[in-house]
Amino acid sequence: MDLWYTTELRSLSLCNQPPTSLHLHHYTVTMSSTAAAVTYSAKLAVNPLRISSLSSRSVLPSAISVRSRRDIPHKRLILVTCTTTGDGAKPTVLVAEKLGEAGVQLLEKFANVDCSYNLTPEELNTKISLCDALIVRSATKVGREVFESSRGRLKVVGRAGVGIDNVDLSAATEFGCLVVNAPTANTIAAAEHGIALLAAMARNVAQADASVKAGEWKRNKYVGVSLVGKTLAVMGFGKVGSEVARRAKGLGMRVIAHDPYAPADRAHAIGVDLVSFDEALSTADFISLHMPLTPATSKMLNDETFAKMKKGVRIVNVARGGVIDEDALVRALDAGIVAQAALDVFTKEPPAKDSKLVQHERVTVTPHLGASTMEAQEGVALEIAEAVVGALNGELASTAVNAPMVSAEVLAELKPYVVLAEQLGRLAVQLVGGGSGVKNVKVTYASARATDDLDTRLLRAMITKGIIEPISDVYVNLVNADYTAKQRGLRISEERVLLDGSPESPLDTITVQLCNVESKFASALSESGEVKVEGRVKDGVPHLTKVGSFEVDVSLEGSIILCRQVDQPGMIGTVGSILGESNVNVSFMSVGRIAPRKQAVMAIGVDDMPSKETLKKIGEIPAVEEFVFLKL
Repeated sequence: MDLWYTTELRSLSLCNQPPTSLHLHHYTVTMSSTAAAVTYSAKLAVNPLRISSLSSRSVLPSAISVRSRRDIPHKRLILVTCTTTGDGAKPTVLVAEKLGEAGVQLLEKFANVDCSYNLTPEELNTKISLCDALIVRSATKVGREVFESSRGRLKVVGRAGVGIDNVDLSAATEFGCLVVNAPTANTIAAAEHGIALLAAMARNVAQADASVKAGEWKRNKYVGVSLVGKTLAVMGFGKVGSEVARRAKGLGMRVIAHDPYAPADRAHAIGVDLVSFDEALSTADFISLHMPLTPATSKMLNDETFAKMKKGVRIVNVARGGVIDEDALVRALDAGIVAQAALDVFTKEPPAKDSKLVQHERVTVTPHLGASTMEAQEGVALEIAEAVVGALNGELASTAVNAPMVSAEVLAELKPYVVLAEQLGRLAVQLVGGGSGVKNVKVTYASARATDDLDTRLLRAMITKGIIEPISDVYVNLVNADYTAKQRGLRISEERVLLDGSPESPLDTITVQLCNVESKFASALSESGEVKVEGRVKDGVPHLTKVGSFEVDVSLEGSIILCRQVDQPGMIGTVGSILGESNVNVSFMSVGRIAPRKQAVMAIGVDDMPSKETLKKIGEIPAVEEFVFLKL
């Protein structure tokens, strides 16, 4: 049963029904009256209280402290300070801009959803400390202040669309927050809008429509140009750009493209020639912009580049407003260099009502409608909701923009190896003893695949996560793993061993070695003195296969007890009996030995954590020379 807390005069009671307005985490003040309940939220207890529209769906945690506040009007006002989020509590997702109903419904199955639109920066910064995820479109700026205000709670930012120039990626990475986008759902809608503007501009549709509605009939004034046989330069040959190219080819246009990162074979497959930036500008009759807004593309079309264009060129922009110097475009229009422009995006949205560019008679404008179809809106909502839910569940995100970028197919293939990589990191660092710090890590990947066919960035990040988290209070994820390692002076080197055989499996083994450290389990040291663990995936399950120089075979599930012992009969039964008497379930055991009747290492997988007394009994077995308990 969920426990809801309600306030009465100087008292706190439990009930089965939620109050009118209540929220979790940090500081919440609830003021009740006979007519209504009003919720106030404070970022810190000493800060002035601010009215905030918080969700009423959250369940309070099991441990709280309550303090009366006599300095605030109304005797029924109390301050509730959460000290724990409680096991199994739902995460909170703040949706800061309109999202399709299908996406909201999907989120509500998994999380408490707070749909609060048109927040000021101050309101967003106040709310964000209560949220595990944030979903925005293009209008909301998610800067460093947002991540600082979240105080580490914000784990995912979802951008409902393609562009992420409104999110501070470096700050997100530094604070360990994953940023995901929805790059595919609105691709067709944006491409269709680009073609619609292209055709409408060429035939003066918007201007002629306004003229007729004004009572005019000026056919000669609105004579257009044909698209057939004209050259279209697609600037940015990504998902949207390539779809625009396909459709333009269908209209009989010659299509060229400029994109320094696009593979030539993909362009050639649809009959498009990749050319240099200057060649695209100088030969195009029409230019369609599809590049992201970055420092390199900001105001890419300016006075200098307009001067390189064919006189009478026509420009379409459904990408980002900032890629065009808008004042320079007005000058190019007035000079006749640019005959017409069709714009869906602007440097500042909405643009000023008296904007010379918007009011120009040879400019067609729409209010950022690129993704505005019913199908695209629902598709984007579902795509970003699925990405955010998956990220909060700890799943790998193929649409992450500030994490190792790996395709969905590779993610699926690497998934068990990702688990193996983290578990090996966790095991290795727990074997370090003597107060020695971990500074140098060597990772070896043994595979039958060529170097170019094995992307190890994801695996390296998870090894880093496994090493750092058990020995620090830092939350490490795929996003900030390299950054966190660098901050702590942790140097990770990678080596690949090419094996003979079939490359069907991406990896045979992963070996993690911690250099220049002491070990609490001497048998974990290799011949050259490093703490060494090795593992492989068997039937989709990660296994530990080597500790130091000893061969073992134990599933990396639950926790592990490692024992170095004299190899003699009855040892498995003796240790198993001690664990059984303590009601500790053994998943399986494995013994690796140097030679019969010599030293051996026994690896025992257990589902439960043994008590200190149980571990002490194992250590007191005469044949056991050393042992260690490792928690996964």
